[in-house]
Amino acid sequence: MNFVVLKGNVTRDPDLRYTPNQTAVVTFSIAINEVYKEKEYTTFVDCEAWARQAEVIAEYIKKGRPILVEGSLKQDKWEVDGEKRSRMLVRVSRFEFCGGKPPTDADNTDKDTVSVGDGQQPF
Repeated sequence: MNFVVLKGNVTRDPDLRYTPNQTAVVTFSIAINEVYKEKEYTTFVDCEAWARQAEVIAEYIKKGRPILVEGSLKQDKWEVDGEKRSRMLVRVSRFEFCGGKPPTDADNTDKDTVSVGDGQQPF
């Protein structure tokens, strides 16, 4: 089974791109803070989302905002100048915006979270 649930703060504004066939893909990273024996530890995790989810994340999430992501681990592999590289990331299948509306949000709704799963539109 390959299933991950993480909640953290976005470390940089999401990067939205489109594939040649016009499918949206967004990449972003989250920082997850934990306290263990009076020390704070931070884990940084790269994430990617596709299609409508990618567009929603790119539109509403900014650096510093909390987000909950569910998905699966994916290992990317590539080669640079003959040197093999790899990284683990979370392929997002569902997410929730957390922490209420940002101060610049012009939306008049009272919802604290917006949840999008399995490519469904949130509105």
